[in-house]
Amino acid sequence: MDPSLRHRILSRLHAELGAFTPRLRQVASYIIDNPVDFGLDSVRQTASRCGVSTYTLVRMAKHLGFDSFDALREPFRRALSARDDGGGTPQWLLALHRRDALGAVQADASENGLSNVRHALQTLSSAETVALIDLLMGARRVYITAVRATYALAYYFHYVGRMALPHLQLIPSGMNSAVDELTDAGSDDVLIAMCFNPYSRETVEACRFARERGVQLVLLSDSSVALAELEPAHTLTAAVQSTHHFACFAGPMAMLDTLLALLMARGGAPAAARARDYEAVRAASNAYWRTGKNTLFF
Repeated sequence: MDPSLRHRILSRLHAELGAFTPRLRQVASYIIDNPVDFGLDSVRQTASRCGVSTYTLVRMAKHLGFDSFDALREPFRRALSARDDGGGTPQWLLALHRRDALGAVQADASENGLSNVRHALQTLSSAETVALIDLLMGARRVYITAVRATYALAYYFHYVGRMALPHLQLIPSGMNSAVDELTDAGSDDVLIAMCFNPYSRETVEACRFARERGVQLVLLSDSSVALAELEPAHTLTAAVQSTHHFACFAGPMAMLDTLLALLMARGGAPAAARARDYEAVRAASNAYWRTGKNTLFF
């Protein structure tokens, strides 16, 4: 089978997204945002995840020139097989599954987290990361915003990223809104926004406000389609599916940590010097509990 077929299907779905009926658009958006799950799940599981009937999935397959749902899914399944390391489920996970009821819950959560991390990192192409790092390093100011649970991700990225990007600003600060702090932003600036389903109204409005002022937008989200109207310069997609009620942020966190490594490497000696200076100030103010080891704690 042609290994580029999966890519051609995704490109076509992107190109035709606006022309699809609402139901077919749901299917197209799901495949674009969840190519791994699409390659793994049955027609009934996929229909349930998409919120459509199995007949709608067959209609999409026919529209794309395939005889059946299985034929449409096959290029995605082949892509997964090509990337599989053949190791199977680790023994420690199998042991957890067999231990007891809570062990099975822990094993399922661990498998889910590992899967989210693997899939998130696989979506990071080297070409896009280089372009993104260039954009951030060349900006006048880089704002980063998120609310509620995702604020923790933004806080950590700002905490470490300012070593390489002294012009990195976490917004909102204090009791302000993100919009308040974007009033003098312009085309030389970049806004990094973290927004996962259900999408925060405050974050989306901040993105719209920034785009009206020419600010270049970088989105970290679970969908490359849902917020496409914001016309981001870059969209980094990471699944946040979990085995409990709330999102699992293991994938986005791994993606952010990779970007931080790239920023620190690109920042070179000045970034390393700022990290050392920061550590020296913290040590001088007795900020850390001393264990007798010369360990660098941020």
